[in-house]
Amino acid sequence: MKQNTSAEKATSTTKYYIIAWVFGLLFYFLDYFARSAPAVMIPELSSLFEIDRVGVVAIIGTYYFTYSTCSLVAGIAFDKFGAKYSMFTGCLILGLGCLLFIVASQFTGNTGRLLQGAGCAFAFPGCVYLASKGFSARSLATAIGFTQCLGMLGGSAGQFLVGPWIANGMTINFFWIVTGIAIILVAIGLLIITPQAHASPIPADQEKQSGFLNPYKIVFSNSQSWLSGIISGLLFAPTTIFAMTWGVAFFQTDRSLTFQEATIACAMVPMGWVFGCPLLGFITDYLGKRKSVLIAGAILMALSLAQLLFLPTLYPPYVSTFILGLGSGAAMIPYSIIKESNPDHVKGSATGAINFITFGVTTLLSPIFSTLFGKTLLTATNKDLHFQSAGLFWIGGIALAIIVSLFLKETGKGAPVK
Repeated sequence: MKQNTSAEKATSTTKYYIIAWVFGLLFYFLDYFARSAPAVMIPELSSLFEIDRVGVVAIIGTYYFTYSTCSLVAGIAFDKFGAKYSMFTGCLILGLGCLLFIVASQFTGNTGRLLQGAGCAFAFPGCVYLASKGFSARSLATAIGFTQCLGMLGGSAGQFLVGPWIANGMTINFFWIVTGIAIILVAIGLLIITPQAHASPIPADQEKQSGFLNPYKIVFSNSQSWLSGIISGLLFAPTTIFAMTWGVAFFQTDRSLTFQEATIACAMVPMGWVFGCPLLGFITDYLGKRKSVLIAGAILMALSLAQLLFLPTLYPPYVSTFILGLGSGAAMIPYSIIKESNPDHVKGSATGAINFITFGVTTLLSPIFSTLFGKTLLTATNKDLHFQSAGLFWIGGIALAIIVSLFLKETGKGAPVK
């Protein structure tokens, strides 16, 4: 009888974790929605903050400073305190950051964007944490891929829907107020529904070393963690920096697309993620291979960019960018690899660590790209050459990711038996 009661209690708790995961998906959807939306309102934000477009892009880019650093805080929070208060806090911070965007000040713009990055750092690790509690470990990559799919759907909506809304007269103040309130409501839902969990059990041989930062000592001392983060960062950067930040401006200026055409082209990148993340996650689970699927996705990214640069009339830009997004779903595979390369009791910290490294790469590359190509966007005389040079910058990064992937150890079920 007691066994049945225990089993029923476990089943009930699992059910609540699944419901909390659904709220986490809403958090992650709104994370990407708020992350990508500024790309289609750069002129309006420029007018609001009274700075030029490069200055606006600089504000948008500050997101990654706090996103990468707070990913480490998020990882420890989930390992030490569970998801209930960690997810609520992150979601609340994101909502407040969105509300600050309505104040006509460069300072509040920077502050709001920094808060958005800090809050969003809790979204994906939290979803992975909740999924690991509510679902079987046999479908890890598929679950992570589906989670990322919802986030990318938010990223697509942040451009595909918001662009026309702004063009049709919606004020950016109204947009940020509604978005901020919606996020705060999700935060309250997370607080109510998420079970309170204890920290993951620590193996006896490591119990004496269970200091606050010890999980990161374990994760960062593992070379596979660094390789996973660098690869993921190099594959995410062409989509997060180019498509979701600079893309609309580049397509309008260098390729003479209308605002609507440029917005659709850029929105198709996260739409490609919507299909690519779960698809590639399913394939890597089915084959039991991580590296081969990862490299294949990176090659598809490089080929789609090359076609967009040098054979632009082969098919419309939105098809090219969709394929780019489809291939970039491979950037999620290292999230499975780092989890499988580290002990279970540091899985939250492992996710925080790869977010830190991934978006640390993005933080480093963003000002480099802005300096080399963003500042010359309006002054370049040869528009085709300027667009091609910008694209080759990202193809070089993808090629580097493929090379680094060769040094990864296979962690899937098809890995060689030692």
